[in-house]
Amino acid sequence: MLPMETFYDVMRRQGVTRRSFLKFCSLTATALSLGPSYMSTIAHAMETKPRTPVLWLHGLECTCCSESFIRSAHPLVKDVVLSMISLDYDDTLMAAAGHQAEAALEDTIERYKDRYILAVEGNPPLNEDGMFCIIGGKPFVDQLRHAAEHAKAIISWGSCASHGCVQAARPNPTRATPVHQVITDKPIIKVPGCPPIAEVMTGVITYMLTFDRIPELDRTGRPKMFYSQRIHDKCYRRPHFDAGQFVEAFDDEGARRGYCLYKMGCKGPTTYNACSTVRWNEGTSFPIQAGHGCIGCSEEGFWDKGSWYARLADIHQFGVEANADKIGGTVATGVGGAIAVHAAISALKRAQMKNGNGGISDSAHKDKEFV
Repeated sequence: MLPMETFYDVMRRQGVTRRSFLKFCSLTATALSLGPSYMSTIAHAMETKPRTPVLWLHGLECTCCSESFIRSAHPLVKDVVLSMISLDYDDTLMAAAGHQAEAALEDTIERYKDRYILAVEGNPPLNEDGMFCIIGGKPFVDQLRHAAEHAKAIISWGSCASHGCVQAARPNPTRATPVHQVITDKPIIKVPGCPPIAEVMTGVITYMLTFDRIPELDRTGRPKMFYSQRIHDKCYRRPHFDAGQFVEAFDDEGARRGYCLYKMGCKGPTTYNACSTVRWNEGTSFPIQAGHGCIGCSEEGFWDKGSWYARLADIHQFGVEANADKIGGTVATGVGGAIAVHAAISALKRAQMKNGNGGISDSAHKDKEFV
């Protein structure tokens, strides 16, 4: 088996200086929200580890994940594809087609068993024996299972692969199915979004190549480094939400003043993603900044949760200007109630001590646990 070049080997062959290489490692650490000390860790990994083979499959999807991926600026996608990884199969980006493309897929699976990463964009339809999506004359679900058998990890790109997205919306006639419900014996990293942010995609790959492990995931399988906070938590319009200042109709005075879009159906309070921090197009903007509410595309089943412009009914506004007195009164009532309960339990203890019972009765124990 021929040895694979390291990332550093490729950069040196392309005329990149040592100084530029270290600058790249520093910028990569920053993009991943890692401390300065990790720059040397990334540099060592890039100098010593061979480029990881990647197979990128396409099922039922619109290719928006690929469109997003190729627009990454930190790091540049050309550096990821041509230097950091060995993208051995991607029927959208590769030059080969037909039998040559499928031969490249089989060659990588055979040569690098249990060493390659499988990236999946889109999902397999299971109805009619998978005949709603045919790749190389075979159902996509068969290609997916074949490629996943010897993969060391799987990345589910976008909401299609992670959750099903529009293809799986009710009534789902093709039985479009998320990847993790078909492949159950491999570690799967979900990177949802329609599409995901470019730097989130390249950041996940860079982390896996640098540390040779999958990033820490939340309970749904998403990388915590990008999906641990709600868009609402870091949204620049959040102060207007707290102040009770909302857009009531598109292009009204509130919209011109940049007020909160919650009443226009913004799903930011229930959506976990990095849109409000990483943003899009090299950090230029994101939908809320452009004047449209978040549609919650990184959350499961967002297509089936009603209108994008329907106001969320279970979000309780803080309302600094309008509700501070009310909230203060509620807190005071809660404190008063707690004092009353404590006093009652203390009186019960004293009564039992007078009756010769050295402790609280079983029923009192139960009351205390309930309280």
